Amino acid sequence: MKAYVFPGQGAQFVGMGKDLYENSPLAKELFEKANDILGFRITDLMFSGTDEDLKQTKVTQPAIFLHSVILAKTLGDQFKPEMVAGHSLGEFSALVAAGALSFEDGLVLVSKRAMAMQKACEMQPSTMAAILGLEDSVVEEVCASINDEVVVPANYNCPGQVVISGSVPGIDKACEQLSAKGAKRALKLNVGGAFHSPLMEPARTELAEAIESTNFSKPVCPIYQNVNALPQTDPETIKKNLVAQLTAPVRWTQTVKNMFADNVTSFTEVGPGSVLQGLIKKVNRAAETSGINSYQG
Repeated sequence: MKAYVFPGQGAQFVGMGKDLYENSPLAKELFEKANDILGFRITDLMFSGTDEDLKQTKVTQPAIFLHSVILAKTLGDQFKPEMVAGHSLGEFSALVAAGALSFEDGLVLVSKRAMAMQKACEMQPSTMAAILGLEDSVVEEVCASINDEVVVPANYNCPGQVVISGSVPGIDKACEQLSAKGAKRALKLNVGGAFHSPLMEPARTELAEAIESTNFSKPVCPIYQNVNALPQTDPETIKKNLVAQLTAPVRWTQTVKNMFADNVTSFTEVGPGSVLQGLIKKVNRAAETSGINSYQG
């Protein structure tokens, strides 16, 4: 069983997608369509902007989505997924690549998601932190013990790596307590806010309306969704899980384990970077991984 996986926020780099635009007429057409849909030339920022340009949430999320999805589309008949998954934002890329969403609808939803998340971030100062070297249960206990602030596990990335999310004082308290419990590192991340936490509730409400009014089809293969790490093909269930994703943790470790339980033979990461390949190897060192991040010709 061949799995394709799609990266999330943080994988962006200046120059991303430029080789696709220059070498593939299909890619060029899709990038130009994206410029029209978004109402600004995202290609200019992707190909020759600055790191700061790409860090803006309204740019980052569509940029990674476009790089991943257009890459998958340029693979043509070579792209034959038997299972797919995406990390956070990457779940939208996976859904378009697997035919559950049209390119246009996927891009509109990603753009709306980015804007809604940005707004939620501006409502209350919040952040995230990576906790390395502790059992998941220890991280969960410490988060649950902090009652006066919002702080929750947000990304279960691989064994020994959990990202927590919440208010700034909540994250500071949790980092202090987790360091005392023996965390190898408790590192605050340079992010806009508390993604995958209750503080994203305003964004979840806004995105729910957009998702409800969008047409979803049955994907060509199961998609393992972030909220429960289980394979789905039913469009209504997929929609419900996609809405829940904004305030729920990304269960990536469990997703990879479930794919192994369902007889995955290889993982191919499609899009910028190689973060997911590294995380998959940490879940199972025997995993066969590869990446496609540039035009294949």
